[in-house]
Amino acid sequence: MVPHRFSNKAHVAGFRAWTPSRRQPQAIAAPAAKIFLLIPTTVPSIDYTAAYLSEVAALAAHLDTTVIDRMIDLLQEVRALEGRIFFLGVGGGAGHAGHAVNDFRKIAGIECYAPTDNVSELTARINDDGWESCYANWLRGSHLGPRDAVFVFSVGGGSPERRISMNLVASLALARQAGARILGVVGRDGGYTAQVADACLIIPTLSPETVTPHTEEFQAVVWHLIVSHPRLRANEMKWESAQ
Repeated sequence: MVPHRFSNKAHVAGFRAWTPSRRQPQAIAAPAAKIFLLIPTTVPSIDYTAAYLSEVAALAAHLDTTVIDRMIDLLQEVRALEGRIFFLGVGGGAGHAGHAVNDFRKIAGIECYAPTDNVSELTARINDDGWESCYANWLRGSHLGPRDAVFVFSVGGGSPERRISMNLVASLALARQAGARILGVVGRDGGYTAQVADACLIIPTLSPETVTPHTEEFQAVVWHLIVSHPRLRANEMKWESAQ
């Protein structure tokens, strides 16, 4: 078995080294992890499981807890103002959005919604208005305002320049205009979400081959951490309260 090794050297024979981009987003975001992950140029399939899990451990150790605490502060403000959280995501992020709506309503006592939970309205808006505006128009119909928050789950965070996840980009632009709080858990360099967010946690990239799975798994870790945090948890969870 070939274990992962960490080093501050840019190159080691037989390994390719990778380090996260040093580009700093404008929002409060987790700084890129200042580590190198050395991955064998040829990894036998039998070692993939161990290598993957070693990346999980390294990522967990490098999450910026100050950003997570800032996100909790913002969501406490939303609850105190009797505002709402609108969770937005595409693909795996859409799955997280629906799950987060359930937990934040039930455990944190915050009114929450996700456009992907109403298939009829979402598909009607896509058909009639187009993909790029479907989430933003849904937020307009929900009367998004300054008491509310938009919470994004995305691997790349959206990119106007590359026209990727433009439905998220349009929604975030609307959220800024409405004065709503913007939060996100994203990967890569954070994209447009990190540029405009009030608090954005960037999941560091340790290996270019596992950006998406690690970003999406840690989105679930982070929002479960937030909703179960003593400062937000308003109701006990079933199995934690069962005798």
